[in-house]
Amino acid sequence: MLGQLQAQFMENWKALSESAANGAMPQIKDRRFKSDAWKESPAHLMMAHMYLLSSDAMKQMVKAAAVPEEVKEQLGFSVSQWVDAMSPANFLATNPEAQKLLLETGGQSLHSGIQNFMNDLAKGRITQTDESKFAVGENLAITPGSIVYRNEYFELIQYKPQTQQVYQRPLLMVPPCINKYYILDLQPGNSLIEYIVSQGFTVFVTSWRNPLPEDTDGIEKATWDDYVEDGVLNAIDLVREISGQPKINVLGFCVGGTMLSTALAVAASRRQSRVASLTLLATMLDFCDTGTLGVFANESHAKIRESQIGQGGLMTGRELSTTFSFLRPNELVWNYVVSNYLKGETPMPFDLLYWNSDSTNLPGPFFSWYFRHTYLENRLREPKALTVCGQPVDLGKIKVPAFVQASKEDHIVPWKTAYVSSQLLTGDVRFVLGASGHIAGVINPVSKNRRSYWTNDAHDNSVEPDQWFDSASEHPGSWWPEYAKWLAEQSGKLVPAPVEQGSESSPVLEPAPGSYVKVRAV
Repeated sequence: MLGQLQAQFMENWKALSESAANGAMPQIKDRRFKSDAWKESPAHLMMAHMYLLSSDAMKQMVKAAAVPEEVKEQLGFSVSQWVDAMSPANFLATNPEAQKLLLETGGQSLHSGIQNFMNDLAKGRITQTDESKFAVGENLAITPGSIVYRNEYFELIQYKPQTQQVYQRPLLMVPPCINKYYILDLQPGNSLIEYIVSQGFTVFVTSWRNPLPEDTDGIEKATWDDYVEDGVLNAIDLVREISGQPKINVLGFCVGGTMLSTALAVAASRRQSRVASLTLLATMLDFCDTGTLGVFANESHAKIRESQIGQGGLMTGRELSTTFSFLRPNELVWNYVVSNYLKGETPMPFDLLYWNSDSTNLPGPFFSWYFRHTYLENRLREPKALTVCGQPVDLGKIKVPAFVQASKEDHIVPWKTAYVSSQLLTGDVRFVLGASGHIAGVINPVSKNRRSYWTNDAHDNSVEPDQWFDSASEHPGSWWPEYAKWLAEQSGKLVPAPVEQGSESSPVLEPAPGSYVKVRAV
């Protein structure tokens, strides 16, 4: 196999050399080399071709390596990281576009780039958007509402009705505590919360606390059980009490969906029926294929984390953010190295990327439990294999109607994994597949009329994923109206919208978005 790869490489190299000698090198489609400066410089264009040819050969060698699949995945990830980092576009000495700009601006682009680099060095992260254009509570997370409860884990937001009548049964959203909740409430017109409220639903959201190293109340020792019991289950009971409804609808996003499903399994083991329906967005319950993140799921990594923070301490948001960025390094790392530092440009304002930079710390014991029992051992899918809050966890006991959404290009929660996860639920499941990735596939506003989604009325989620997709129907635009229609069927009759928020035992504490969401990780 190695000999074949070497022969193919030499053949490609010969063809490239002949093209260069004839002055007719093929154009490159790779966006890193798309500018005219590369096309106008035969030497740089040749360098780009050599780089692409060599990087492809290295990746082919990894695929051909006679090693276990787990080792091959880790080797492939490492080689890919190295290859992406060594792109000639990433260095001033080998980037003709940056060199041309340097001459055209009389050195100002380099001066601005160095300044951008020093500013990012002080922040400890790469700037991906013009952060001066955003502020939480001013132009982000501004759907009107109130904080009606606060404990050491979360603040509960109740949103103000936007219609004269609302559906009787409210919806509680549980976002991931690994990020800030306002990914669900970005700018007006780009907010899932705003849309759901506008459709006549009473919406509550858990805004998770961002623990800091200087906190002294023991939050750094919080466990998965703590977040399930005093976080999710507590929030469910609060919404039931405030709304006066014995059962509510609940929605979980990403890790929030994993936490929420665990909580419902705990409640089921206690013979408590608290919810009428479950919605999961980009959520894994069966961690059979964890995508690119799977390269980190090994025993040595788990033991290191457990020894470092398993009994107390923080998994920092900065480290988590860096890890996620390097899952797509060309888009989220090297793209900004080139534009910010080599060209001295200021990134365009983009609300989603501002949220991406607003990371959250996690208690070490919580993270260590989650990493071992899901990513590493995949125990959550096994009935009664785990005990949470003193109860055996069996996801099969979650028998309520469920709406499960996944995104076709999601590299964090592969859509087939989300699909297989939905098979652990025993209620009536409606599976919907959105276009795009982990965030853009979820945050796809109706007003923009972009992308598409797939549904399948011929098959439920009991068939294989490929069989489901092959016979699915594609629909243009956002999947949000599809969800609003389904949610209305789970929400009872329409009643007059409440005038006040909160209740006597859960009074309004302050306006949304509250205090917790404004705490920034350092």
